[in-house]
Amino acid sequence: MPNGILLLDKPPGLSSNGALQRVRKAYGARSAGHVGTLDPMATGMLPVCLDEATKVIAEIESGGKCYEFTVQLGARTDTGDAEGEVVERCAVPALDAAQVRAVLARFLGVQQQVPPMYSALKREGRPLYELARQGVEVERAARKIEIRRLELLALGTDSLDLVCECAKGTYIRVLGEDIALALGTRGHLTRLRRTWVEPFRDMPMISLEAALAGAESGGQGLMPPDAALQGLPQARLTEEQETALRHGQAVRCTTEPVSPVGRKVRVYGPAGAFLGLAEAMPDGRLQPRRLIAAGTS
Repeated sequence: MPNGILLLDKPPGLSSNGALQRVRKAYGARSAGHVGTLDPMATGMLPVCLDEATKVIAEIESGGKCYEFTVQLGARTDTGDAEGEVVERCAVPALDAAQVRAVLARFLGVQQQVPPMYSALKREGRPLYELARQGVEVERAARKIEIRRLELLALGTDSLDLVCECAKGTYIRVLGEDIALALGTRGHLTRLRRTWVEPFRDMPMISLEAALAGAESGGQGLMPPDAALQGLPQARLTEEQETALRHGQAVRCTTEPVSPVGRKVRVYGPAGAFLGLAEAMPDGRLQPRRLIAAGTS
């Protein structure tokens, strides 16, 4: 099975699920999942996990992300980006870099953000974007987000080029609208690129074309499932311990330092094969949590 992770550079004009399905079909994977949805307009890093690697998606989703984006000032759209219809126009005040940086500083840290109607969040089983396309707007609860870095890259007469590092769950379209409003105007995104997703900062991406071609030549760019888990402690088991773990039994590992209670641990067999994730228990044993199928690592 094509178990592994691809750091796909999603092209514009294609939904995240559309890119995922093309990769899944090319590799003949039975299951696949991506980390963090990118809008069709957006480009950049979309980690795609195939088959057994889908079991580590939750570990990647909890990490931070970085985006570079452009906010066009003077107009608001119904989607918050250039794909929507303009619903409001207003003047753009004269701005200098110092003013903009002062406003950006107000967005740093933990705050509340109301998700947009044009999002994949669901209400009674239906994605909000389906309701939005029908002209229906429903109340959305604000969610906690964290902006860790927000800097001005370039200032035009009616546009801003920005870079943002944030925790999961942040909608950059909403952030762009809020920044424009704080500057005394309206705005929408005309460019959005995700440059990295933790823990893959500074790692190269692969184009969709190269990924599809690589599926025919041994899986070019396909990383093993544990590539996403290098920040976790590890434990090496004996054959007997591996057998017990695969039967759902907790095992006591004496070959590695004891991990903090509740900490996830990546577990390896005696030959070095990645077995999956376990959790460190109060009695010092490792309880299996998400194991990779035997013979597929």
